[in-house]
Formats: sequence, structure tokens, C-alpha cells
Amino acid sequence: MSYHDSPTWTLDILDLERIDLTRIRHNEDLFFLLCSSSFVESGSDLYTQNLIDHFSGDQELQTWLSQHWEHEKLQHGRALAGYVRTVWPEFDWDKSFSAFWNEYGAACTAEQLEPCRGLELAARCVVETGTASLYRALHEITDEPVLKQLTNHIKSDEVRHYKHFYQHYRLYREREGFGRYKVFRAILRRVNEIKGEDSNIALRHVFNQCYPQHQDNETEFRRISGRAQGLLRRHIPAAMTVKMLLKPLDLPTMLQSALEKPLARITGKLFLH
Repeated sequence: MSYHDSPTWTLDILDLERIDLTRIRHNEDLFFLLCSSSFVESGSDLYTQNLIDHFSGDQELQTWLSQHWEHEKLQHGRALAGYVRTVWPEFDWDKSFSAFWNEYGAACTAEQLEPCRGLELAARCVVETGTASLYRALHEITDEPVLKQLTNHIKSDEVRHYKHFYQHYRLYREREGFGRYKVFRAILRRVNEIKGEDSNIALRHVFNQCYPQHQDNETEFRRISGRAQGLLRRHIPAAMTVKMLLKPLDLPTMLQSALEKPLARITGKLFLH
């Protein structure tokens, strides 16, 4: 299996001067979602190296991770950071990101990865499902043209990343011979991890920078971050998210169909608090 992904877009296409500030500047919920996303994407090199080490000996996957995936994730981070800086110049992005990086770096360790390579690839499919759904939701939420263009590009990248991880997952599943129950457990673990840690750390550092007077006020943090996550939850693409999440389980068609509707109703709760 050979991959030679070439970037589908570059930062040059982003004309930040064309941003319609009247459509976005007042939206604090979108600010929180975009800024926290820019932090996580900009920290991609931390967990890319963990993954590269984890797949030692798999030169094809390692090459794709280092030469394509990491590059595109960091590009997402630069694009989102550029957008946030343009729309909200009073926000000290560098200072807030530095505080985030210190905490996130300590939490982002190789111990978080599944010991079984194939199961880690199933878990990567969960992460890519979450990010593809996030950017599809942001695309639906906004009517600001530059952000609409950007979120569409990022969403397409994340879907492509998902397909790549999924194809490698199938190879490892055949090689390692693990069953559906282990895949289910790995998926569940990663869903809970995403809910409990990554976005929470990023949102908290955005909050701390915006509301230093409420830095230790958990009630106020939950109110502000909960409002932003509520906006996101209402726009999560339920059908797409559930299909992507269930795919590594390779369920019989009838069982998959029976699960899709009830799971779609609770999709927003899968990745968000």
C-alpha cells in the first residue's frame, strides 16, 4: 500500500483581509471553539513523535505521519491561529498557547497509546472522527466566508486522515488477529479520553487568559465553556459521526443499521461533556 499525499491547500489561499468582522467578532462561543482548536492543532508535533516511535519498523506509516499528517495538522494550527489573531487581536495567543503547551506536553505521553498497534489505529480513527465532526460543525455554525472556507478545507483533511488510519488499521487487524470486543474497548477508552482531557485543557487556557479574575472559578469556567460546547453539540453531524465511529467494528449490516439511529441521538455527548 503506497501513499503520496500532496497538500490539497496551502496557507496562501487564506485571505485574512477578507474576513467579515461583523459576522464573527461578537461571537465569544466561536472564539472559544476556534482558539482551543488552534491550540490542540498547534501541539500536533507532540503526539506525532509518540506515534512515530510507536510504529517503529513500519516505515510506510512512519513516513506518512512525519511528512504528511504532522505537516497538515500544524498547518491547521497556523491557519486557525492566524484567523484568531486577526479577528481578536487583543487576545494574547502566544502567552495562552505557551501555558497550554506546558500542561498539554506533560499530559501527552506515549503511555496514552494502546499497547497493541492495531488498536491504536482504531483509536486514531476515533480522534479523526472527532476532528472531522468538529470542523464540519464549525462550518455549519458560521456564515463568515473566510472561516467557512477554512473549516471546509480542514474537515476534508481530517476525513482523508481517517481513511488513511483506517486502511492501516485493517492491515494490522489481519496481522494481529484481535477481536471486535477489544476494538470496542479501545474506541470507548479514546472517546472518554477526548472528552476528559484534550479539549478541556485547551478551553481552560483560553478561559484563563480571557478571564484572569475567574481563573480558579470552576462554576464560571463550566458556564462559559459549556455554552460554547452546547453550540457545537447542536451542530455535530450525527449520521456522519456515528458511521465513522462504528466502522472499525466491522459490524454486520443489520446490526450497524439498528445502532446508527439511537447513537445519532446522543452523538453530541460522545465527544463533549
